[in-house]
Amino acid sequence: MATTIPEPPKIDPDRLPDHSGNGGWRNLTPADGNLRITQDYSPPPSSTAIWVVLFAITMMFAAFTSAFIVRKASQDWQTFALPSILYFNTLLLIASSVTLEVARRRIAAFMGGLKTQLESPARWLYITLFLGLLFVAGQYVAWTQLRADGLYLATNPSSSFFYLLTATHALHVLGGLGGLIYVINKLNKSVLRRNQLVATTRYWHFMGGLWLYLLLLLWMKL
Repeated sequence: MATTIPEPPKIDPDRLPDHSGNGGWRNLTPADGNLRITQDYSPPPSSTAIWVVLFAITMMFAAFTSAFIVRKASQDWQTFALPSILYFNTLLLIASSVTLEVARRRIAAFMGGLKTQLESPARWLYITLFLGLLFVAGQYVAWTQLRADGLYLATNPSSSFFYLLTATHALHVLGGLGGLIYVINKLNKSVLRRNQLVATTRYWHFMGGLWLYLLLLLWMKL
């Protein structure tokens, strides 16, 4: 009597375990070789991380606001006029958000294959970077104006909170400038991922909105 040997199951080589540390399975490229599609639809860890960062910053400034309001109720609180340059700095930050949004749209079109535009898509990123640097320089001018009026960090609780809020915000803006430099570098090397640009844009817009809130708080309470 003949013995029938069953055919061994076919193993898809693309589903073989990958021991290279890439999550257990191979990162596959579509059959048509379109790597851009793979990158656009890959999990965006930077998009998740930026929300965690923004939440942490929000909680920190919420704590500052609570302490600011409670401390203002004390009798030793002294009010003073805000340096007028703060309003010019606000315009700079708003303008930087506009230029960054223009940059985001142009870069998205560039990455999508619409390369008919004459100027480099990084042009508007450089403009945003320049405006951000001007904002930080303007904040420094505001601090020097306060010092010229005899208002230092330890002069009064009101001046202490002014320096604390504006300096902490300026440090976070510097972090955003670092993110812009990172995006520009990636774009110039043609290795920029869309989620990296989106995360940087969200962070920068958040810094603009946060500054508007702080300016209104200082204007109402000082």
